[in-house]
Amino acid sequence: MKRRSFLGAANCAAISTIPLINTLLNLRLTGSVAAESVTPGDGYRALVCLFFSGGNDSFNMLAPYSGPSATAADSYAEYAASRTDLSLTKATELIEITPDNTPGRSFGVHYRMPNLASLFTAGDAAFVANVGTLIEPVMNRTQVALATRRLPLGLYSHSDQIEQWQTSVPNSRSGVGWAGRTADLIRSLNSEQSVSMNISVDGSNVWQTGVQGAEYAVNPGNDNEPVGGAVALTGYQRGYDVNDGFVNATGAAVDSQLGQTYSNLLELTFQEKRKSAQDAYDLYSAAVPGTLPVNVVFPNTSVGRQLHQVAKTIAGRNGLGACRQTFFVNRGGWDHHNETLQLQFGMLNEVDAAVAAFWQAITAMGLQDSIVLFTASDFGRTLSSNNRGSDHAWGGNQFVLGGPVLGKKIYGSYPSLGLNPETGGELNPLDTGRGRLIPTTSCDAYFAELALWLGVPRSSLSQVFPNIGNFISTSGTDAPLGFLG
Repeated sequence: MKRRSFLGAANCAAISTIPLINTLLNLRLTGSVAAESVTPGDGYRALVCLFFSGGNDSFNMLAPYSGPSATAADSYAEYAASRTDLSLTKATELIEITPDNTPGRSFGVHYRMPNLASLFTAGDAAFVANVGTLIEPVMNRTQVALATRRLPLGLYSHSDQIEQWQTSVPNSRSGVGWAGRTADLIRSLNSEQSVSMNISVDGSNVWQTGVQGAEYAVNPGNDNEPVGGAVALTGYQRGYDVNDGFVNATGAAVDSQLGQTYSNLLELTFQEKRKSAQDAYDLYSAAVPGTLPVNVVFPNTSVGRQLHQVAKTIAGRNGLGACRQTFFVNRGGWDHHNETLQLQFGMLNEVDAAVAAFWQAITAMGLQDSIVLFTASDFGRTLSSNNRGSDHAWGGNQFVLGGPVLGKKIYGSYPSLGLNPETGGELNPLDTGRGRLIPTTSCDAYFAELALWLGVPRSSLSQVFPNIGNFISTSGTDAPLGFLG
């Protein structure tokens, strides 16, 4: 066994039984280094964020099917009346699911996501309902109209809301993400530091950017380069190539530059970055297999290629010396201001097929209890239709998948989908207009559950999520939402 592989395997085995006493926490948000005990749990753990850039219309991904809502005896009829030409037909376009924790009610998963519906029914997946960015709880549209509650900056703005979902800082602009702050806090659990704990298959992102480090971006592959993997320095190849004199000359020049001592700070920093990048490339390329060790075929789609690369990276975790990892996967194109039903038809099916293949691969590798995949998006969308499309809104539905997930449940509070009339009395206190629904679950609570599972100490949650105290007690023991066992 190679030394790196041995250290990676030994480190993960050790933390499953030995608390890490006085672990140095590398989060310098206040200019000081905090020290506290961390007991991260058993073995290897990874979070996979599947981001839907553009704002997924998620009240068609998870819709009412039967039973009453808070404002109507027939929740499906209420949904159909609010959504008009955006509603899905119960008989043919919704797959009925019966959550364990919604007595008297059933829900419908979009018919182009049959695998997700099956995973939910099997107890491997769950939904988190009506989640969104909040600084503090907001109870009704009157509090919004009268500004008696602090509201997130730039509500309904793509750029602001993407940033806030990825930073969990809705009251100011920030370039540091909550996965980045998490890595600053617990990355020392990994025995090898050449490759970041945070790995992206969609380039740079705010979510994985920390105070002390950022994501390691890898190529998910494409039709011309299906294997994907680490990206080398441009024009550089280590070693001698008998058939390519130019590559040999370029490689020799880079090796010479990296081997020199520099007194100029800018030159020194630049060459150190180049050397770190090359070290990361060498380690990743050696550790991560070109093909999966299990016979699973991933769809040749954007999400399929990205999740395939994530699965291969997870397979190479020991060579990377990794006990904790996060992965960023992104599918853009959800800003459907028209023809929502037609566009979601293909896109939701793409997600469904890719997620199913990923879960099949993770299960075949015996790692289902070590992985949690969760979704996120800019915002939900209006319930009301606008030219067979929907506008930017606020709260929306997400799903989580993994062995630790206490599945077959809907967490949070699925809202009434009734619309308030243009004039007259209020029907739905959560509707701020056109079906822009106030979130009943905060992003902070959703993300805190994930961060705790990954290994962030509860006493350090406020360093990762500055507003978390507005939603849960950081000194208590209750889970923020309860979807992870």
